[in-house]
Amino acid sequence: MPAAHADAFRDLEQDVLIQVNGLGKAFDVDDGTTMEIIRSISFSLGRGEIVSIVGPSGCGKTTLLNLLCGLLPPSRGSVLWHGQPLDGAPSRVGYMLQKDLLLPWRTAIQNVMLGLQVKGIPKAERRDRAFALLEQLGLGKFADHYPSTLSGGMRQRVALARTMAPDPEVLLLDEPFSALDFQTKLLIERDTSRLVRGQGRSLLLITHDVEEAVGISDRVIVLSQRPCTVITEHRITLAGDRSDMVLMREADGFGRYVRQIWAELDIH
Repeated sequence: MPAAHADAFRDLEQDVLIQVNGLGKAFDVDDGTTMEIIRSISFSLGRGEIVSIVGPSGCGKTTLLNLLCGLLPPSRGSVLWHGQPLDGAPSRVGYMLQKDLLLPWRTAIQNVMLGLQVKGIPKAERRDRAFALLEQLGLGKFADHYPSTLSGGMRQRVALARTMAPDPEVLLLDEPFSALDFQTKLLIERDTSRLVRGQGRSLLLITHDVEEAVGISDRVIVLSQRPCTVITEHRITLAGDRSDMVLMREADGFGRYVRQIWAELDIH
């Protein structure tokens, strides 16, 4: 291989943060049989990329995230982070769930500071970083409010700020916006896209909302029924500001992507 091509190939490899190869997971059940959840999944997540994974309910999407961040061991296949086999929990990863799981006795800013506190960041620095994130998410005025006084959308913004505060390079989001009303969902999708793309982070989003997946993502991976495999992968090319969720839904080609993905889910 010519030197210039070899250098380009190495750069490409360095830009792949997560590489999943033939990943499978099965669980032993009480009657002595084995329940296969994931049969074989392969995909990658690049630096600065937003990828969504959609699939039928119960197909193993949350199990997949738990495999990616080392909470579960795989039955087969491998997960590579920066080209290296996963060994325990990866560094610089943020995991956000559907429930905000805010601590009710801590204010919004104290919740955001939690991960920084665990990492031993000095108090003044962690407060500055937490407040800056709340400001970017439109919650600067609510920094000292307790979770019980915040709306569902505001609580999810606090949870997003808490996830991003320790400076993760990869965000794993498990249906974090599914319980929100449509308007609030569009706004927090916009804020998430702006923060992730503006800071060059990578995002892997699990969602049941095909329109959300198409609107926010660079690629959408479609999974089959359990035991799941990858049905297909769509590279999303929509013109305009990718953080404008209303504009994306009006963009040429948006409806075509949505219809195609729904058809694939319906068949499988």
